[in-house]
Amino acid sequence: MACVAVIDIGTVSVRLAVASFSDGRLGHVDKLTRICDLGEGVSATRRISNAAILRVVRCVDDYLAHAREAGATVAACTLTSAARDATNAVELLSALSERGLIPQVIPGDVEGSLTFLGVARDFVGTRLLVADNGGGSTEFALGSLDAGAAKLDFVRSVDVGCRKVTERLLSRNDPPTAAELERAHEACRLELSGIGALVAANPPAPERLVVCGGTVTSLVAMHLGLEPYDSSHVHLAQLTRADVQELERRMAAIPVARRRAVRGLQEKRAPIILGGIVVIDEILGMLGVDRLTVSESDLLYGLATVVGTMQEGGASPIAWEPAVVGL
Repeated sequence: MACVAVIDIGTVSVRLAVASFSDGRLGHVDKLTRICDLGEGVSATRRISNAAILRVVRCVDDYLAHAREAGATVAACTLTSAARDATNAVELLSALSERGLIPQVIPGDVEGSLTFLGVARDFVGTRLLVADNGGGSTEFALGSLDAGAAKLDFVRSVDVGCRKVTERLLSRNDPPTAAELERAHEACRLELSGIGALVAANPPAPERLVVCGGTVTSLVAMHLGLEPYDSSHVHLAQLTRADVQELERRMAAIPVARRRAVRGLQEKRAPIILGGIVVIDEILGMLGVDRLTVSESDLLYGLATVVGTMQEGGASPIAWEPAVVGL
């Protein structure tokens, strides 16, 4: 049995999974998440701030110590949208390399494929559209998982995420005006229109829309008033478009300071939650569906599956291989 550690450094959160892997299957998965806001200001400056680099590096140091204590023998590390966008990402990559990692800035199609692999483990044989709504981008993958292999009709990355929408369109007034909110919807609708066309061009229609990411899990927590957060009530929960729109109305009516006190919402996510809700609502509208399923089995699970498979001597189940180091 292999014990693997995988770290994903996103625009908003840095996440760790320590997972057991045996005979081609993930076993117990221990997850940690910390909001480090790597992408703070990147939309405007195209640079990662020194403060954000320091926050991420300190977090990764803690994660590596935790992984070793948990018995992980190998590790892989990926970075996504903020690192793709920043002109000085090499500064962060160098700091991570000094810690013995081989950090990989992965393109959107790899990000989407890994997320699909993680999500689809709960829906084997079901035709899915998976949307990974992050801080700087949203990845879409359409297909199914059969016999351990992801069969994908398309994978696309769209340049909309909760932090990017917030910084570009919803940061002038607190709370934003109705006109600003509508412009955010219009911008997201335009960006997402191509995904609707791709879905229509690849019949049959998906049997289920599954969404993952910090925004949608926060929506479930707020909808249910979860405090503390309880994954057992979030993973595979469903939200209707009416639920999403009601939460948007609530968040749009109050300033960030009051959002911080909303039951079920992490304080650090309060400034960007409204931008994320706009994206989620427009995904539902783009597809013409009134319901989504929430998954916590995201990129981390897909990455752990790929690393575990390779540790057992198998080939990567997607068309990409991670750089793995010993711990």
